[in-house]
This record gives sequence, C-alpha cells and structure tokens, in this order.
Amino acid sequence: MKLYIGNLAYSVTEGDLKEAFSAYGQVSEVALITDKFSGQSKGFGFVEMPNNSEADAAIKALNETPLKGRNIKVSQAKPKSDRPPQRKPRY
Repeated sequence: MKLYIGNLAYSVTEGDLKEAFSAYGQVSEVALITDKFSGQSKGFGFVEMPNNSEADAAIKALNETPLKGRNIKVSQAKPKSDRPPQRKPRY
C-alpha cells in the first residue's frame, strides 16, 4: 500500500521516514518530493509498504504525531486518476 506523508519538516530525510515506518513493518520504497531546481523538500513524500495491515497500523499510529517538530499527516495515497484535474493557467 502506498502512503502519503504530509506536513513534513524540511529537515526530514528519506532515512527518517524509513526509520519511522519500519517500526510498523517492511518498507519497500520511500520517496521524499523535492523541488527540482533547489533540491529542497516540498514538505511531503510517499512510503510504500507491501503488507496492507502493517500500512494500516502505521497510518493509525503515526498520523498527527510529531516528526522533527511537526505533526505529520499520514493517509493512504490516492491514485492520480482519483484526484481532481489541476487547473491550467490561462494567458
């Protein structure tokens, strides 16, 4: 199950996320989203956990808990097709 992790402090690393989520089960992938120009974190990322029951346990345990000074938001990631379309700028 792919999890969305939001409200991350800019100092959080992929290692920090892996460490926090590994306490609840196997973590197969961690992706911290960064600005492509500056390389700075955008304050959110994704964690992939192959076992759904472990992922659910991580959501329940870690949602709204502090990580490096900020309460993180943890939820199941929504597929791109389920999100509303982005607004296109009009010129």
